[in-house]
Amino acid sequence: MALFSRRGASDEHDPVEQEQEQETQQEQEPAAVTLPEEIVPEVGISFSTYGRAAAVPATTRPAAQPPERTQTVPGLPDNAVVKQALAALPDKPQNTDVMNVMRQALQGHLYVRVQGDAKALIADGQGLTLAVTVIDDKRFLLAFSGGSALQDSVRADGDAATSAVGQLASTVFQNVVAGPYAGLFLDHATPGARLILPAELIAKALEEGDPAFTLKTLLVSERTDKTPIDVAEALTRVKIWVAGNSDPSGRIGLAEARSSDGRRRLEVFSHPLEVIALGRGDRPLPLTGEQLAKALASDEGITGVVVDPAGPWIELGRTELAPVIALAG
Repeated sequence: MALFSRRGASDEHDPVEQEQEQETQQEQEPAAVTLPEEIVPEVGISFSTYGRAAAVPATTRPAAQPPERTQTVPGLPDNAVVKQALAALPDKPQNTDVMNVMRQALQGHLYVRVQGDAKALIADGQGLTLAVTVIDDKRFLLAFSGGSALQDSVRADGDAATSAVGQLASTVFQNVVAGPYAGLFLDHATPGARLILPAELIAKALEEGDPAFTLKTLLVSERTDKTPIDVAEALTRVKIWVAGNSDPSGRIGLAEARSSDGRRRLEVFSHPLEVIALGRGDRPLPLTGEQLAKALASDEGITGVVVDPAGPWIELGRTELAPVIALAG
């Protein structure tokens, strides 16, 4: 069976207090990851833009809508974007692949395995014993994108006397950073669709992101007529990022997407990892709502924005962006 670690139910961020003696070595090796030295470079930016996708129709982008909601095990809805990102991994994941999984995991929920009946244990005020694995003397917390991955784990170790607890992904990540873990092992028993996220990457992702991951949550939720309104409102107040690069003169400008019908959309990102995951070599640059407003106000040729173009994404026109543009005064 998998190694389980004990932590108190009253404080999920406490370090491990007690652990069982039995440990198992997993054959899966951690993916090699080179962390960006600075996810947020300290550079000045101008409000010039440059086309990263000139004359390319928006239909060539990844899907705008989040993947269809699935529930492979009754009562355990899948984190569809994480499951999809893991399924798309190549045999030997590269940095960009790891960043893509990391960015998609910054929303929604994940599952952890608990030894015994979690509901009964919580009702009795007892601590929960969470599943971990050990690789090269390093401990990794196990987490799962959905019911099928949990079933794979149970089949792999034959321990059916376990239950699942769904937690916000951000809570799971905080447990990794606060605990004695080298990282998080996602869907460890699902061949071809599993990955280790190093603790250092998780810590930096949490540090740089909007604590509520507001934009990401909106984009992976079911789209309604209110979604563009909510996204525009969020752009006025949450941390946002743009993709920066140098023009031939060395001046830093902001990336825009240009479609075949002449529309120019400024690319806006919910997290620096969204920029890195595109693999274009752009630099993620922080931007305030006021700066975005000035960028839009200074160039009326910009017809709107594309938020998180790596997908799921949304386009907002200038009319929808009225609350943002109003910040320019």
